[in-house]
Amino acid sequence: MSILLEIKNLVKDFNIYQLHKEIRALKNVDLKLEEGKFIGITGRSGSGKSTILKCIYGTYLPQQGEIFYDSNKFGKINLAKASKREIIYLRQYEIGYVSQFLKSMPRVKASELVEEALIEMGSEKSYAKEEAMKILSHFEIDKALWDSYPNTFSGGEKLRLNIARAMVKKPRLLLLDEPTASLDQGSKEKVKELIIQLKAQGTTMLGIFHDLDFMKGVCDQELQMKDGMLSTMKG
Repeated sequence: MSILLEIKNLVKDFNIYQLHKEIRALKNVDLKLEEGKFIGITGRSGSGKSTILKCIYGTYLPQQGEIFYDSNKFGKINLAKASKREIIYLRQYEIGYVSQFLKSMPRVKASELVEEALIEMGSEKSYAKEEAMKILSHFEIDKALWDSYPNTFSGGEKLRLNIARAMVKKPRLLLLDEPTASLDQGSKEKVKELIIQLKAQGTTMLGIFHDLDFMKGVCDQELQMKDGMLSTMKG
């Protein structure tokens, strides 16, 4: 199995200017993720979990280290040094990101948000509409809300819409940043079902969780984050 993502010696610092203090969030992090596999990372809040994903996605620029991604478009590319144009392309066509928070245009309806995720990849309008309906139904988002604006949604509804928008694209690499936060047990199971389906279709995933119990049997490897360092979970 080929390596889709490899992180080498990743270091990320944050400056707390008002305290004249520097915090090291990531300390020489190494990680290898094989194509088609799913690695789950757990750890306390503030341990550095989300920082890893944001460095991969290009939200944060690390102080040192390399993040090699085997892109369909660019070949083996170091995401830590990729251009803005390359990052934008990869976000649009190859790398998906699910976070706890939904950022959307205030005057775009829920169904249109999901459809646009596919249309920007070149899908026909009719196909995008059909796939949007399928995934909104899967996450049990009330049909009455499909033509509503997300800023009227509850926190749980916004999170389910955010997950639907990212997963409908079936990306090569999917980054999951606490994808089940604020969800009830039924909604968590819907997320798990779709993760299993995407994995079967070949999507590679890296996800962070407070608790990996509900993902037992789905993750191929479980890692623990503590004080900016990764280690293999015991037991």
